[in-house]
Amino acid sequence: MIKKITLILLVSLLALSGCLPDKPAKLKIGDPAPDFLIEDLSGEKIRLSSLKGRPVVIRFFITDCKFCKADTPVFNDYFNKHKERGLMIIYLTTTTDQGQVEKFAADLDIPFPVAIDYDHVVSKLYNINVKPQTIILDSDHLIQGAILGGVAEAELDEMLAGELTE
Repeated sequence: MIKKITLILLVSLLALSGCLPDKPAKLKIGDPAPDFLIEDLSGEKIRLSSLKGRPVVIRFFITDCKFCKADTPVFNDYFNKHKERGLMIIYLTTTTDQGQVEKFAADLDIPFPVAIDYDHVVSKLYNINVKPQTIILDSDHLIQGAILGGVAEAELDEMLAGELTE
């Protein structure tokens, strides 16, 4: 009797395991970036694949993070310096208070798209568990690197070498 119950439980677990959603695979340098569609604070829809041919920096942040506030001027300056060469920067937060996110963006005078990652959809695609984290994509949208914590211009230059030539 115990063997039969154990066998039934085992078969049930195996059957259920086929029904569970797959966890996203761990991403590595050189992997293609997962595509996503998100709406920024101004209502514009951003699909990563529509930016193909342009290097993209994706910054996962939270509004009360000291690193996020401290290095946003680095991202602002970098964007303004390289936007004519095609650079796109996207700030994504899981902070769901839109007013708080709008204040963050306004206070720091962010010139590029800022979006709320409701339900952590994009964060899950990129396996983002700790913020701030920055993902660097080349113009083919292959992952060039990930930076945990604060970011300096030299790090962006190193990972985007050859992508933003004059």
